[in-house]
Amino acid sequence: MSFTAEVKEELSRIELKRQCCQRAELAALARIEGTLHITGRERYRLEIATETAPVARKTIKLLHGIYDLKTELTVRRSVLHKTNNYLITVVSQPRLPQALNELGILDEAMNLTYGIVPRLVRRDCCAISYLRGAFLGGGFVADPHGDFHFELTAETEQLAEDLSALMARFGMHARIIQRRGLFAVYLKGAEPIVTFLALVGAHQALLRTEDVRIFKSMRNEVNRLVNAETANIQKSAEAAMTQLEAIRVLRATRGLESLPPALRELAELRLEHPEVSLRELGELADPPLSKSAVYHRIRRLEELAARLEPPTG
Repeated sequence: MSFTAEVKEELSRIELKRQCCQRAELAALARIEGTLHITGRERYRLEIATETAPVARKTIKLLHGIYDLKTELTVRRSVLHKTNNYLITVVSQPRLPQALNELGILDEAMNLTYGIVPRLVRRDCCAISYLRGAFLGGGFVADPHGDFHFELTAETEQLAEDLSALMARFGMHARIIQRRGLFAVYLKGAEPIVTFLALVGAHQALLRTEDVRIFKSMRNEVNRLVNAETANIQKSAEAAMTQLEAIRVLRATRGLESLPPALRELAELRLEHPEVSLRELGELADPPLSKSAVYHRIRRLEELAARLEPPTG
């Protein structure tokens, strides 16, 4: 089961007590997954399709519970994707036109609407329910182990803009793109996705996403530290090679015996311990030297060697 399907199954189990919230959730489902057929004067047939069984059950429950509408369920098998598709048909019946108006599919003049009717989302609880229904109908969220990506599908630009505005109302700043004739309202990054999951009540999905996010953050921090340490080791190794070369030049030309005692001691220590850091080199001196003192003596050795080396070119 995909992560999206898991989230939809979790959201489908949420029982809403307020009928206004139930209506808002059903309105989003019908708007995003529904197709309205007009068969005559005030004769309508509504079809709602979904690939998720829990969403199909939730939709039928809402249609029956709020409006006592008769429905027919057809289960179709996709040979290509090897998945089921659930088609809920709300046949023409006396209560359907009024239900379509209350769900914001038809306006008072029984004309089609294309966005979110404001009265459906006036309360915050109803706005949250509408967003939940929008995800149940046409939502996608990537498995958090991969890239963090979330989107809601909308058939019209007006609906996409209304969904984006609704999300902004709760602090989520979504973007809109057009893809294959449809519009996608999408979020990038873990923070807004976590906010959405918490808002609509997907607490199990939220915990899983947070666990993965923490793991990714820890892994990135470890990688950063390892890379920094590797870079430091590489830098120290290159510096040690430069120091050894300078000391060998001094030994071959003037001999280490000619050096001042402090420089001679350090040169001999570096030749004996080519792999240690400056700090460790200072600890080997007698008496021990600070890293700063070692650095200054090394610089002095390199300057002496540079004067003795023939110019290049």
